[in-house]
Amino acid sequence: MISVQNHLLPLSGNKWLLFFITALILGACSPKVQPVSTSVKKQTERPVTKAEEKAAAKPETKVHVISMILPLGLDHVAPRNYSSAGLTQANMSVEYYQGFKLALDSLAGSGANFKLQLYDSKDDASAAHSLAYNPQIRTSDFIVGPVFPEGIKVFSATMGLRAPILSPLSPASPATIKNNNLITAITPLEYHAWGAAQYINDKIKPKKIFILRSGFSQENDYVVNFKKATDSLGKKKVKVVSVVISRGQLSGLVPQLSKTEQNVFVIPATDQAFLGVTLRSLDTLNKNYPVTLFGHPSWEKFSFLKTDMLQRLKTHITSTDKINYKQEATITFLRNYRKAYHVEPTEYAIKGFDEGLYFGTQLFEGNKGMVDLDKTDFTGIHNNFYFVKKTGLGWVNAHVNILMYTNFELKQVE
Repeated sequence: MISVQNHLLPLSGNKWLLFFITALILGACSPKVQPVSTSVKKQTERPVTKAEEKAAAKPETKVHVISMILPLGLDHVAPRNYSSAGLTQANMSVEYYQGFKLALDSLAGSGANFKLQLYDSKDDASAAHSLAYNPQIRTSDFIVGPVFPEGIKVFSATMGLRAPILSPLSPASPATIKNNNLITAITPLEYHAWGAAQYINDKIKPKKIFILRSGFSQENDYVVNFKKATDSLGKKKVKVVSVVISRGQLSGLVPQLSKTEQNVFVIPATDQAFLGVTLRSLDTLNKNYPVTLFGHPSWEKFSFLKTDMLQRLKTHITSTDKINYKQEATITFLRNYRKAYHVEPTEYAIKGFDEGLYFGTQLFEGNKGMVDLDKTDFTGIHNNFYFVKKTGLGWVNAHVNILMYTNFELKQVE
């Protein structure tokens, strides 16, 4: 069973908002959907006793209270008062909520009992601060949100260590928030850097790695962590050459390149103009000096990058999400989502479903304080979870996939 409390202002004039409010009102009697199976790996397993089987057969009686804080911006009242950014946030919030609730519905069909409370953070730090004093939130078993780093920083500082707090959609480093009860579900950039360094060290084993930088400061987080990982994994035997490239000029690197072995390049940049000229220069260089390239995880979503060029450069990128549309769990989810909401699920809906299923299962199985996340890995439809505990920073998802451009598409290599 799932009961949904409505803490939202009534709206009119927008189809998706009206549908959303209707869904909340009907939430207490929402139909159960077919459970969606995903791969959950326990670190330790043992035979189930008859007593445990008997206990497991009893219906779930405990109500698990989940408070969800999303940037709905409902104080705008009419859709015409939303800014473009505000409407995007509101849509994202509704999509994430729908996926999360669908997961709880699936678990409810197996006997779980949830009470989902929804609140509007308005993407405002002062509103997040006020919500942290709300007694209904403070007594929750689990809190989802706020979504954006500044809001969750203020909220978690005020909440303290009362309940686990999930950062659901932001890959911001937990070091900027510093709460031991925080759970960062989206892998932060530093783990992407470590994942790339691990793969290069284990599979390619180069003597030298070239980092091509645009000079923008936002690349520092990736570069610093990549160097640290390479030094640690390679025991400081691998030379890392970091250089700022201007107008695609790579001629200064030629004396250090090999014509017989793979020359490994790492580009942490995301600037379109820089990438355009630098990749073309690297493609020219590749005609005489074999290149293997590692790019920023954001490249996966950049339509301006040319797939044929990336394939020639043996381009790898790190990623935390890769949907297999052929697997049974995905097919079942898509069918259930369309039936429930009459629309196609977005990336945020799928992330909401994965997180709702994983953390809802944790509550259902008795991990109320989320103290044992490292004992259960999770393979979802969109995301995988491999949590590590960081003192003072909480739980961090460290899972990273390595993808490579092959046959004009990204395919997982590890």
